[in-house]
Amino acid sequence: MKGNNNDFKCCHFCGHKPMKLIISALGLFLILFFAVRIAKDIKAYDYIGRDVSSPNTISVSGKGEIVAKADIATFTFNVLEESPNVSDAQSRAAKKINDIIQFLKNKGIEEKDIKTTNYNIYPRYNYIKLPEKSQIIPPIRDNRVLIGYEVNQGIEVKVRKIDSAGTILSGVGNLGASNVSGLNFSIDEEDKLRKEARDLAIEDARESGKILARSLGVKLVRIINFSESGYFPIYREKFSTDVMAVGGATLAPEIPTGENKITSQVNIVYEIR
Repeated sequence: MKGNNNDFKCCHFCGHKPMKLIISALGLFLILFFAVRIAKDIKAYDYIGRDVSSPNTISVSGKGEIVAKADIATFTFNVLEESPNVSDAQSRAAKKINDIIQFLKNKGIEEKDIKTTNYNIYPRYNYIKLPEKSQIIPPIRDNRVLIGYEVNQGIEVKVRKIDSAGTILSGVGNLGASNVSGLNFSIDEEDKLRKEARDLAIEDARESGKILARSLGVKLVRIINFSESGYFPIYREKFSTDVMAVGGATLAPEIPTGENKITSQVNIVYEIR
């Protein structure tokens, strides 16, 4: 019986030993597998975002230019009226505004080109100095007395016939407008002219690219980068007056607009081979 027990124990021990070896070997294999995998991932990460083989390139630039003359003029003016009561001040301002708008329409300005930019009503006060020991009945809480109201309306006008801008400015002033100012010139279709200048610049750059490629003995493959800069002028003519119609008309000012250039500068990078 003793011999049998020993044999049983030996067999039981011998049966577990190979299993432990297999598990150990499998664990070691998995550790090595994941270590190699992680090392590969780290190596790959080092190259993320890098071009393994950067293409050969050339860079060329081009310029386009359009000469343009302003065809729109914009100016602003205000109408100010004061009166002891609000409704009277508003009525006076409205009459003056209506007269000016009718004048503008007679000069060919369309209603869509006339707009109100601000409309304000301000109280007007007179400040009095009270004696140190005054006994006014009823008592005055402060030293200001309401004497009336001021109505201030601002108008912006767009003139499409620039040749008539001077006459319109003086006419508006003669009808009682104040602060006639800010004559700004612009082009009605400036975006179209910018596109034309850009197209000329791109064509100029393409021709430069072809010439350079022939000189270098290479072929242009494709455009891999494009950038643009340019000068897009703002047309301005300083004009400011505070004309009130007193005993006669004001001489219409001459408004020269001149010519300005709209330019576009482009840079193109080509891949070559």
